[in-house]
Amino acid sequence: MTKENFLKGAAILGIAGVLAKILGSVYRITLYYVLTDVGIGYYQTVYPLYNFLLAISTAGFPVAVAKLVAEKRALGDYKGAHRLFKITFFGFLFAGMATSIFVLAGAGYLSNLFSNKNAYYSYIAIAPALMLVPIMSAFRGYFQGRQTMIPTAASQLVEQLFRVAIGLFLAYQFLGRGLPLAAGGATFGASAGALAGTIVIMIIYFSQRKYIKQEIRNSVDYPKESLNSVIKKVLLIAIPITIGASIVPIMNNIDVAIVMRRLQSIGFTETEASGLYGRLAGMAQTLINLPQVLSVALAMSLVPAVSDAFARKNYAKISKIVRSGVRVTLLIGLPSALGLYILSTPIIELVYFVSDLETQQSVGSILAILSFSLIFLTLVQSLTAIMQGLGKPMIPVKNLAIGAVVKIILTYVLTGIPEIGVKGAALSTVAAYLVAAVLNFIAVMKHTRTSLNFVNVFVKPIISVILMVVFVKLSYVFLSSIIISKIATLASIIVGSLVYGFALLVTGAITSRDFELLPGGRKLSRVLNAIGLLRE
Repeated sequence: MTKENFLKGAAILGIAGVLAKILGSVYRITLYYVLTDVGIGYYQTVYPLYNFLLAISTAGFPVAVAKLVAEKRALGDYKGAHRLFKITFFGFLFAGMATSIFVLAGAGYLSNLFSNKNAYYSYIAIAPALMLVPIMSAFRGYFQGRQTMIPTAASQLVEQLFRVAIGLFLAYQFLGRGLPLAAGGATFGASAGALAGTIVIMIIYFSQRKYIKQEIRNSVDYPKESLNSVIKKVLLIAIPITIGASIVPIMNNIDVAIVMRRLQSIGFTETEASGLYGRLAGMAQTLINLPQVLSVALAMSLVPAVSDAFARKNYAKISKIVRSGVRVTLLIGLPSALGLYILSTPIIELVYFVSDLETQQSVGSILAILSFSLIFLTLVQSLTAIMQGLGKPMIPVKNLAIGAVVKIILTYVLTGIPEIGVKGAALSTVAAYLVAAVLNFIAVMKHTRTSLNFVNVFVKPIISVILMVVFVKLSYVFLSSIIISKIATLASIIVGSLVYGFALLVTGAITSRDFELLPGGRKLSRVLNAIGLLRE
């Protein structure tokens, strides 16, 4: 596979992933208008378990399938590659059926376990998705191993579009029959989306069966690999990735149980606790997810960049990538965090304008705390990508596990304090990612022996952010006194973005080399260089 085709494939998957993430965030925000914070609490309760079960059944296995299929195809063993796909397909099917039946049969028990009985319909509604997503993942892994990214991208987008359309439609249709059923309808959107995505990728597969059969006929005649050998190879690759992918869902599952129980222990009813949890996980957290579109794209670019330099034993280049990676991550995380902090309540009033004043202020106070997690979460993503590129994926997994333990302890202690309540869960999230980021940072510095220029990496981005915050605050105070708050908020965001971008260029906090880490960054850097706004 040529470098250009690799980058093109990465770009296709990156764009599809970004669009899917944006659609998902817009969906969560829109859903609030139908379900309110209480209904969002019922809806959101099932997702930590759903994500955990998906992580077990799908997280590492598509990667393993893609890698092993690509290796066999590189040797001309097309027959062996297709046989590996068929073996793993049935494994995915079994795993999907098992997790689906588990949730379907245990919906009542699970809703009681997480102290949210009204989430019962949501558990029922999510069960079909647990069977369908693994099937879709098997096909995705096979196509990625064939170095064809369009089937994966197409199924991702179709899956998300159907999820949004069907979820909103059913939530609205069932609203007259109560919030629990409406939340179940919204949750069924995930199952409808999974079905649509599976159908699309299967249609693509069968449309290419003629070419696949032709490949198999032209295959080099290799000895047939034993079933045990295939399974062993898949597990060796998949298990470490699966462990890493499971930590955050495990943390979130424990979070649901702790937050709901602790809130009820300090006097809130189950319905009130569900509403508060909905404000935390369904409203404030949704806005935290949006800036991650950029940080995830950066992390995706860091893995191949570091891997390539590491394979060539070019340690000087690795150090340059690490310096740029940390700096660009801060350039994304700092303004996102402080921007959300300084305008936390105005942004909530803008996005959730139909909610009452008490809800807006409550979610605004949660967002103000949670916003700081963006600084450390974006660093965790980039530093994890660097360690993966160095071939040491388990180190960030262990560090995140330590952060998860910190979060569990702090959530239990802080959420049970009446004066803090649900904000304790937000504070513990910040602490968890802070711990993981610090440990990852130490590991990256140790294994790459990189020295950072304090002024370039920290001082210049901080100066740029301070200027942004000052202008945002002043513009909002001034504009909100002469125009309505929502327009003042939008205008202040635009002012902050322009000031921040200009400050980065003037201080030299960002250079043309940094743009190369981002998809499409080279073209933009050439334009800015041409007009004299960007340094080499």
